[in-house]
Amino acid sequence: MTWRDRVARARGEQGSALVEFVFLGVLLLVPLVYLVMALARIQAGSYAVTTAAREAGRAFVTAEAGEDAAARARAGADVAFDDQGFGGMGSLEISCSTSPCLTPDARVETTASVTVPLPLIPAFAREVVPLEIPLTASHLSTVDRFRGTP
Repeated sequence: MTWRDRVARARGEQGSALVEFVFLGVLLLVPLVYLVMALARIQAGSYAVTTAAREAGRAFVTAEAGEDAAARARAGADVAFDDQGFGGMGSLEISCSTSPCLTPDARVETTASVTVPLPLIPAFAREVVPLEIPLTASHLSTVDRFRGTP
């Protein structure tokens, strides 16, 4: 092979590296971007349930009366869910170690849960394959030992 043949052959392949680079870049970048979006949404759900459980427990044990405690806890959890973009999607369960719940030194467990849908999945695909991740968090709060009995 002569020098002229080598030059002609090299000129014939000009630009193919750019095409290959762009094609492979897009092929690898799209799944990576989707993975980052999905992980960000799951992390937001994780923050939402942990914050909702903690704030609901705090709001419950600091209530003045037993009738207001559950409403305060649900309001605190709703604020935490709304803050991370899960408004109306989260649920809260409250369980007490004693009856009434606000007895001094009583323990109150609040459990928050939310189901995080994966982003950019159409509705018809969600009906066939479960494409949601359930997240749950619990928090144990103690009623102040020196408070008066309600």
